[in-house]
Amino acid sequence: MDQILGQVLRNAVWERLDTLASLPDEADAGSLASVARTELPRLAQAWRAMLSAHEPDSRGDCPTCSTRWHRSKAPCSVWQAAHEHLVAGGLAQTPEQRTSSEGRHALRMPHVAGLGAG
Repeated sequence: MDQILGQVLRNAVWERLDTLASLPDEADAGSLASVARTELPRLAQAWRAMLSAHEPDSRGDCPTCSTRWHRSKAPCSVWQAAHEHLVAGGLAQTPEQRTSSEGRHALRMPHVAGLGAG
C-alpha cells in the first residue's frame, strides 16, 4: 500500500510541475503574473525545506544522503542540483532547453496500473 501511495504522491508532484512548466507557453500575461505571485513563493519555500534537510552536519556530511556505511560529503547532489538550476544556468535556460529537460522525468516515473495521469 505504501508503494501505491508513494506513486500517487510522485505522480501528483510531477503533474503539478508539468502544469507550472507549461504556463509560460499557454497563459496570458495577467494569469502568469497571478501565478507568479502565488507559486514562486511556494516553490522557493519548497526548495528551502528540501535544502534544509541536506544542510551539512558538523563533519561536513549530508545527513539525509549519508548512510551508516557511506558518508556523503557536502555539497550533496541535492545542493549541486539546486545550484545548477537556481544559480548557474537553470534560470538562464531557453524554453527549448526547459522543454527537453522536463521530458526526462517520464523515463523515471513508472506508472502503477490504474493510477496514471488521466
